[in-house]
Amino acid sequence: MSGRKPNLFLIGAMKSGTTYLCKRFKAHPDIFMCEPDEPSYFVEPRDLKAVWPDMWRRGFWRSEDLYLDLFRDAGDAPILGEASTNYTKLPVVAGVPDRIAAFNPQARFIYLVRDPAERAISHYWHMVRHGDEHRPILQALRCDPQYINVSYYAMQIKPFLERFGHDRVRVIVHERLIVDPASVMRGVYEWLGVDAAAADFSGFGEPENVAPEVVSMPLWGGVPRRLRQTPALQRAINWIPQAAHQALHRLTTREVRRSDVDVVDAIAFLRATQAPQTDELAQLLGCSFPEWATFQCHRPHSVSANREITESFQ
Repeated sequence: MSGRKPNLFLIGAMKSGTTYLCKRFKAHPDIFMCEPDEPSYFVEPRDLKAVWPDMWRRGFWRSEDLYLDLFRDAGDAPILGEASTNYTKLPVVAGVPDRIAAFNPQARFIYLVRDPAERAISHYWHMVRHGDEHRPILQALRCDPQYINVSYYAMQIKPFLERFGHDRVRVIVHERLIVDPASVMRGVYEWLGVDAAAADFSGFGEPENVAPEVVSMPLWGGVPRRLRQTPALQRAINWIPQAAHQALHRLTTREVRRSDVDVVDAIAFLRATQAPQTDELAQLLGCSFPEWATFQCHRPHSVSANREITESFQ
């Protein structure tokens, strides 16, 4: 077991490039990121069971020793980190900043933000791909508040800012990271106090975990897919011939090409709610988001569009 505690937390937002950023951290010799990703140790167990049963079954929440053992191979790296997007899923998951403050009051946090409408749509396809969503996109966005809440960045990040202060929370814009990763990462390394020159920038590539163009949409209300994911059926499936697997897949899903799905109404619905939320985030951080084309007409006039978001956290 490692006696050292993590001091860096990559807290989200989901579908905003956290896996990509974590990979970049792993390329620096002074930063150790634990595996697996998303240990979610500071999520209340009953909440974790609700939002991610598979990670709940991994059981890192059962003891601090089990959690700290994830960092046993950190060596002398000064930065020990973990990435758990479940830490910014209010109101379903609450109390995370207070639990981390009690664990390590000197912790630092990185929060990625992305065009809120694009993030919500990506979130929808993620849920479809993993068998948890079967509704048409507009219906899903209207009926399930998680899609909008996870994109409500001001609500998600405000408790961390209040508990730890702006100097310990760095917000990164997904679109800027993708366009110029080397420049963005140099600023992050400087903020962490590690030598940016020691990082290996040669591996910078495309974002991780991008949904494929064609995804399998669950049929029958998603019931067969959910049953298939239960531990008992998972064990039984190992004994089923591959041909039977394929037949069951065809019976319980339909293939959907994402580019064929009209999202115009979905974006209009999201814009109505997310535009004021984006303005709220701009006021909270003292910056604007010119990369978010969906919300350009809603930028606060008092905030310069050319000001870098990271200026608020120096």
